[in-house]
Amino acid sequence: MNKNLPIGIFDSGVGGLTVLREFLAVLPEENYLYFGDTARVPYGSKSSKTVIRFSLEVSSYLADQGIKLLVVACNSASALAIDDLRKLIPVPVIDVINPGVSKAINMTNNGKIGIIGTSATIASGAYEQVLRKINSKIKTISRPCPLFVPFAEENWIKHPACKLVAEEYLETFRNNKVDVLILGCTHYPILKDVISEVMGPEVTLVDSAESTAMEAADILSQNDIAARENNSPFLKFFVSDLTANFRKIGEQFLGRTMENITNVPVEKLEKYKTVKKQEIDKRTKDKN
Repeated sequence: MNKNLPIGIFDSGVGGLTVLREFLAVLPEENYLYFGDTARVPYGSKSSKTVIRFSLEVSSYLADQGIKLLVVACNSASALAIDDLRKLIPVPVIDVINPGVSKAINMTNNGKIGIIGTSATIASGAYEQVLRKINSKIKTISRPCPLFVPFAEENWIKHPACKLVAEEYLETFRNNKVDVLILGCTHYPILKDVISEVMGPEVTLVDSAESTAMEAADILSQNDIAARENNSPFLKFFVSDLTANFRKIGEQFLGRTMENITNVPVEKLEKYKTVKKQEIDKRTKDKN
């Protein structure tokens, strides 16, 4: 395998750029392809069958571009589609749930961990399942926080309404005295300050992006596919709908200017439904 092949990262929209930001910090020498499925965002409110199909289509597109590693930055896709992706995508695939869970367990002192995320992620119980596998004694409390996404995208992080909503969402975690709160959506790190303010200094917030980047570094090393030292890193972006605000919001999430953005119409993605229809139907026929 060509060691200078890029790492592919995908999300339902711009939120996964917070994951890419950590990858650029941890693995700055690597090349990256980022895909935001902006035409079909959000994944978090859709059925598991739809999330799986969309994830397979986008991942197949990235695989066709030539990648050496796939990062599922979307928590909903990580919760619902990761097993299918690992069976159908011909490169190592990592999610954002397992690294976050491992970090949360290491950080908790009282064994009470809170989880916030999209409706789909919370309904899947994916975080709880992984937590129980590692430590069955951990107590978990979870709640979907869908309004956090528009607050992040509108950059209303200092708006009084944002704090009011955060207080409403997070009250149950304060009442149950969790000492670790997992930010189970890639948008939520943008709201770290207000979430931390509401939860208080005794609660540790876990953003799985950094842990995921470290896991990726381990996989690259173990498989001897890290980029060569003389590599000149590049960064390319793909979106299924190039909206007027994508660059503005994206640069806020990424923390740097964004160039080289390519629009990939949904029709190009849907061809993978035809090409891999048998595999997709087989994987999703028993899922709602």
